[in-house]
Amino acid sequence: MQNRSRGRIPLSSAARETQIPEELVRLAAQPRVRVRRGRAPREDGVCVVYWMQRAMRIVDNPALDAAIEAANLLALPVVVYFQVIPNYPNANLRHYHFLQQGLRDVAEDAAAIGLGFVVRRAPATLEAFLEEVKAVLVIGDENPCREPERWRRTLARRLRIPYWTVDADVVVPSRIFERSFVLLHHFRPHLKAELPNYLVAPARIKPLHTWKPRKAPAAISLSEDIAKGFKTLDRSVGPVDSFTGGTHAALKRLGEFVNAELKEYVETRNHPEMRGTSRLSPYLHFGNIGPLTIARAVEKAVARGKASAMAGERYLEQLIGWRELAVLFVRHEPNYDNWECAAPWARKTLIEHAGDPRPHRYTLKQLERGETADELWNAAQREMVSSGWMHNYMRMYWAKKILEWAPDPATAFDWAVLLNDRYQLDGRDPNGYAGIAWAIVGKLDRPWFNRPIFGLVRPMTGTSISRKFDSQDYIRQQGGPGTLAFKTSDPGAECDSYQSLVLTECGGPSAGMAGYPTRLARAGRGAKRSAPEGS
Repeated sequence: MQNRSRGRIPLSSAARETQIPEELVRLAAQPRVRVRRGRAPREDGVCVVYWMQRAMRIVDNPALDAAIEAANLLALPVVVYFQVIPNYPNANLRHYHFLQQGLRDVAEDAAAIGLGFVVRRAPATLEAFLEEVKAVLVIGDENPCREPERWRRTLARRLRIPYWTVDADVVVPSRIFERSFVLLHHFRPHLKAELPNYLVAPARIKPLHTWKPRKAPAAISLSEDIAKGFKTLDRSVGPVDSFTGGTHAALKRLGEFVNAELKEYVETRNHPEMRGTSRLSPYLHFGNIGPLTIARAVEKAVARGKASAMAGERYLEQLIGWRELAVLFVRHEPNYDNWECAAPWARKTLIEHAGDPRPHRYTLKQLERGETADELWNAAQREMVSSGWMHNYMRMYWAKKILEWAPDPATAFDWAVLLNDRYQLDGRDPNGYAGIAWAIVGKLDRPWFNRPIFGLVRPMTGTSISRKFDSQDYIRQQGGPGTLAFKTSDPGAECDSYQSLVLTECGGPSAGMAGYPTRLARAGRGAKRSAPEGS
């Protein structure tokens, strides 16, 4: 791992008193590494296990690199383990299909450098696998979201071997900052001070020992449905053909972007009707590609004259600045996915305007189907439902109109999270939660002018944004006026599947503004706890 000497976090004296090799002590002290269970490696162990979850890739994966480096120090091989569970929070068939495509690339890339790779389906467990292969140490990746973090804490209490996690999906390790920031321009100087230390070429660490078990562990085939037998899995949201999961597709898309499209980024990035953005967010969410890989490719394109310095700077502010600000927001805000995270000024004025007349009121079912009087909003909803992705400029407008049409701001936040997590390939992600919080409750934004419904939250109107791009062309691209988000089956029936989380009656009035306890917070988003392994 790079940056070994900087920002070293010392282990406790108790950890040092155990028989931990000095080289491992130094490796564990790196800023990316968090020692969740510190003890000496298992004496009779025969391998190091990398528990893969968020960072689903072999290329440029700091968590895997840490596992390989530890294994090399111990003269042992590495085996990568992935556990598929049926109840990953808010995941459905669309997400599992994309995930499976990515796992095929992991299998191919792992084999190419001598790593073991084992995929198992629940009810198999990570703990049983660690015992089966006699792991000396297990290293995983970090995930700031609530339920995945709970899994890691639970495992740390239960495991009897050392357990580390590595912050693999940000450029600058989140622990460097130790807090969140109110606005991007507050975060920017802190980030810029650290980037020279981390925005560097990663060390190419290769395993020195190939994993060659006497008997291959049982594993599921990636040629069959990895969600086979998952009776509770929501299969009503099907796969899309607009994206193919995996590192190979991600690297291909990155090449297209930096070689042909980055040069026009400044002019086209806010034009939803154009192919002006990288469209790499699904790959970042699933960990098929890391932000450092993308950032380095952008820097190289600028250095070679394929894009201007301004284009590179603007893109990297989105990739690193906004994205890592979102990670810090989720890491330090317990209510990142509900109204309770509202900026104080937004909370106050939204409550003051809670009784304002709405120009339209729509039910959740109507929104899901794209049945509103706003054809631009309907087009954005269709894009999300049909392709699993929505242009970022439209995401802001999409969420703000939900605030305008929902019974109250708390319900608006809940509905936006439900629809985003259900249909977006990059849903269930810090970036999505931060974007909704920015749009609806003023988080990571500043107060605007006091207006009906919105209070001091920044508004957006179809008229204003249509002056900035060809909205009619965008609407035509998404099927044209009058086209529903669903063309065959009636999605209204799906309302029942999450009715208890949001509303007493599907699309009906909320529980009211008193004290503002959100339906999701009360029901416990993730209250139905899943096992401490995940897809």
